[in-house]
Amino acid sequence: MAEVILRHIAKAYPGGPKVIKDVNIEVKDREFVVLVGPSGCGKSTLLRMIAGLEDITNGDLLIGGQRINDRAPKDRDIAMVFQNYALYPHMTVYDNMAFGLKLRNMASDEIRQRVTNAAKILEIENLLDRKPKDMSGGQRQRVAIGRAIVRNPKVFLFDEPLSNLDAKLRGQTRIELQKLHRDLQATMIYVTHDQIEAMTLGDRIVVLRNGDVLQYDTPLALYNQPANLFVAGFIGSPPMNFLPGRIVNSDKKVSFESTGGLVRIDLSTSIHRTALASYEGREVTLGVRAEHIREQSIGLSRDNYSAEMDTLIDVVEHMGSEILTYFTIEERRFVAKLHGGATVTFDQPIALFWEVNKLHFFDTQTEQAIR
Repeated sequence: MAEVILRHIAKAYPGGPKVIKDVNIEVKDREFVVLVGPSGCGKSTLLRMIAGLEDITNGDLLIGGQRINDRAPKDRDIAMVFQNYALYPHMTVYDNMAFGLKLRNMASDEIRQRVTNAAKILEIENLLDRKPKDMSGGQRQRVAIGRAIVRNPKVFLFDEPLSNLDAKLRGQTRIELQKLHRDLQATMIYVTHDQIEAMTLGDRIVVLRNGDVLQYDTPLALYNQPANLFVAGFIGSPPMNFLPGRIVNSDKKVSFESTGGLVRIDLSTSIHRTALASYEGREVTLGVRAEHIREQSIGLSRDNYSAEMDTLIDVVEHMGSEILTYFTIEERRFVAKLHGGATVTFDQPIALFWEVNKLHFFDTQTEQAIR
């Protein structure tokens, strides 16, 4: 296995703008890195550039310390798993998995051993004589992954491999991919638009938007310390709540005041109070995650939570162990994640507390986090 380094990588099509802009990423040996972002952000294009299926306009791509910009895909020692499985319909599972090895003129005994070992890892030994049309989508995806495993490549590339599976099967396959990464100790780069997949699979995550890397960090760092407004809103389910306002400083007390004046939060105990003091009178955007808005009945410490805010519930979603409670503040939809035992109903007034040290603040002009 080997590390993958992208140095100032850019991609532009003739007569068009850059779709990948000065990307710098270092994937460590045996690391699982996920590229995530909305449709059209450039994540699949970036993966195809690593695979050699797209030309690199500028920059250097290194695998195992060697520059491979001009190498053909077959000479890069990578294996790619596609969204649509890309299996040969007229071949059995065994022949699909063995096909690439036969093209390399590998000995038949070695081919059989590799295919058998991969089938055991993926628990598809009983499918080796079947053809793709006789299998479910999840089984076909395992075969596609098995075809990559038998290559024993330096790097595995996955292009949204679970998007064709139903929700239950996606969850099961995510677990299998984690086990596979642990068993193979392989370097893996995985593309998805699903931030839940990214959070559960990646050692580190690259968040992309319009061809730019907005943040490259661990899942927990992205969740707890988003670098900017986009990452804060993209990572997390339900998405982070946002409220525009400004920082005010009266009687040496730093506070946040919403644009409409309905919300005022004392920030004198906030871990960000020093940084926020320099924003006095300036526009900022407050961000708060659903689980950091709590109902009064929990018995919360007033030192850690903001002053009480009364609101009217618009929608209630019972999720079993938790309740998603929706309400409106200054024409913006908010959601709070309450414990499953809370008694809340539609059109009910409720007193809520916001956890001050879990609030996020962003410069409204630059969209960068204030810390």
